[in-house]
Amino acid sequence: MLATGLGAAALAAGGFPRPALAQGRTLAFKLGTDLPVPHPVNVRLKEAIAAIAKETDGAVEIGLFPSNQLGSDSDMLSQIRSGALELATFPGTVVSTLVPATSLTGIGFAFTSYDTVWAAMDGEVGGYIRRAIEKANLVPFEATWDNGFRQITTSTKPIRTPDDLRNFKIRVPVVPLWVSMFSALGAAPVSIPLSEAYSALQTRIADGQENPLALINFAKFYEVQKYCSLTNHAWDGFWMMASGRVWKGVPADMRAIMEKHLNAAALRERDDIATANRDVQKELEGRGLVFNTTDPTAFQSALKATKFYGQWREKFGPEAWALVQKYAGDIG
Repeated sequence: MLATGLGAAALAAGGFPRPALAQGRTLAFKLGTDLPVPHPVNVRLKEAIAAIAKETDGAVEIGLFPSNQLGSDSDMLSQIRSGALELATFPGTVVSTLVPATSLTGIGFAFTSYDTVWAAMDGEVGGYIRRAIEKANLVPFEATWDNGFRQITTSTKPIRTPDDLRNFKIRVPVVPLWVSMFSALGAAPVSIPLSEAYSALQTRIADGQENPLALINFAKFYEVQKYCSLTNHAWDGFWMMASGRVWKGVPADMRAIMEKHLNAAALRERDDIATANRDVQKELEGRGLVFNTTDPTAFQSALKATKFYGQWREKFGPEAWALVQKYAGDIG
């Protein structure tokens, strides 16, 4: 939203003749996330928003709307494409319903360490995905935020081997890749938005769910779950995006300031999640969750025995698959 008539007049004239800072105008934006208020993404976004306002002398005002206040991920994705929403963070696998390449790093049991994840996302895999996002008239920022490695929680039994997933009702995001993965492992995945996941577990629409430990904690899933199995079955990041319709009308000086602070905030959030991963298991154990470890090679072998990897190699295409394997190694 371009406030004080800045957008229409300037765009009608073919662009901004002078930097907006010099004109004393105000740009007002909404920024939506699907995460609970205390999540590190929202904490660091608040800091970045304050830094942007300070450096622009209040010329850029960004309102933060966490916890799906602006609608589900699908709703916000539609809004940002139309220009009704200016900024948002989305998990890559959620954006994959529009841009399939964004779910590349969520391939089951492909990435196993942060060393390989950040090498890929700050390197060729991240560049490939950004180019794909841009084709959808969205503007991805350079630095990817961390959503963490994903674990499985359940209310009925721990997940120790692939056989434990047979016919197991598990809530997953509305993400074809993960629906496909859990289906291949014999589970019964139920696609439910994050905003409805707690109630789905509470009413036993699903007996389990999968998410990073930090989100399991912040979303209070421990209140309706008993076990947490450390599967590390996938990694996913958040993409900070701007609406292409809006971003092209923002003066270059303001774009640079916003990019600087939001990208820096993403790097700090990565450190936050790394710290949280070390501490949150103890916190969750104190809240009643019973943890167990698993052998990821057993799950990967189970997937290799299905058509899962072959189907997704075909869907992503040889170029994308080769880039993933350059960092993750041979995944079938």
